[in-house]
Amino acid sequence: MKIQDILVISGEPGLHKYIAGSRNGVIAENLTDGKRKNFSGTHSRVSSLAEISIFTDEEDVALADVFTKLFEHTSGAKTLSHKGSEVEIRSLFDEVLPTYDRERFHLSDMRKVCQWFNILVEAGMTDFSIEEATEEPKEE
Repeated sequence: MKIQDILVISGEPGLHKYIAGSRNGVIAENLTDGKRKNFSGTHSRVSSLAEISIFTDEEDVALADVFTKLFEHTSGAKTLSHKGSEVEIRSLFDEVLPTYDRERFHLSDMRKVCQWFNILVEAGMTDFSIEEATEEPKEE
């Protein structure tokens, strides 16, 4: 499972694994319950986790990099529950990503990151690196 294949779909709880493209959207499987469903591109906003980044005081940090830092911080275990207290969650991000932008990276965003990370760890994901698309050299 690659981070590029993990989707966030508006209006749907949790995370989904990309299965295939369909005529008018994508077929994805919920990571929590394993149910597959066709999501229309016209009714659902679909984003890959590889496309999401976190605001910091310097340049934005890819969500995959934040997941890697969380994985190292927890030694591969799940992190705080997204239902944890504000103080606990902010303290976690002060340790893991101390340069996060306190104006634009809100508590609700932090809660989503914790929830998504825990779903991925529970699904067995241990590598959060983003694979770059490589082009085959053209033969002349």
